[in-house]
Amino acid sequence: MNTLIPPVASNEYRGSRIALAVFAVLTGVSIIRSLIHILAPDGGAASIATIPLDAYSADAAATVIHVFALWGLSQLLFALVSLAVLFRYRTLIPLMYLLSIGEYTVRLVLGFVKPITLAGTAPGGVANYVLVPILIVLFILSMKTQKPIAVDRSLSD
Repeated sequence: MNTLIPPVASNEYRGSRIALAVFAVLTGVSIIRSLIHILAPDGGAASIATIPLDAYSADAAATVIHVFALWGLSQLLFALVSLAVLFRYRTLIPLMYLLSIGEYTVRLVLGFVKPITLAGTAPGGVANYVLVPILIVLFILSMKTQKPIAVDRSLSD
C-alpha cells in the first residue's frame, strides 16, 4: 500500500523505466488532447468524435461544444497534476496509473450505459479498449520495486 500511496510523496521513483517513459508520453498526449477540446471551434466533437453536430439545433450543438470544452479543461487539470508528478512527485506515478485505469474503464462502461449516436467511429472509442489493458500492465510495472531512478536535480528543484 505504501507503494501506491506513499506516506511522503517524493521524486524517488522505484518502478519500471518503461512505465515512467510511457507516463511522460501519456501526459504530453493528454495536454494536446485537452487543448484541442478547449480551443477547437467544435471542441473536437464533430471533427474527432464524429458527433453529428449539423443534425442538432444551433443551441444543442453549442451545448455539446461547451461540454467538450469543459471536458478539455478537466483533462488539462489532470495533465497538469501529471506534470507535477512527473517532475516532482514520481512516487505517485502508480496512483496516477490507477486513476487513469479507473477513468478509462468508466468511459467504456458509460459507452454501453449511455450510448450516443455518432457519424463514424471515434478514435477515442476504439483506443479505450486498447488503453485499459496497457494501463493495467503499466500500473503493475510502476509498482515493481527496484533501485531508484536517478533524478536530475535541476529539473526537480
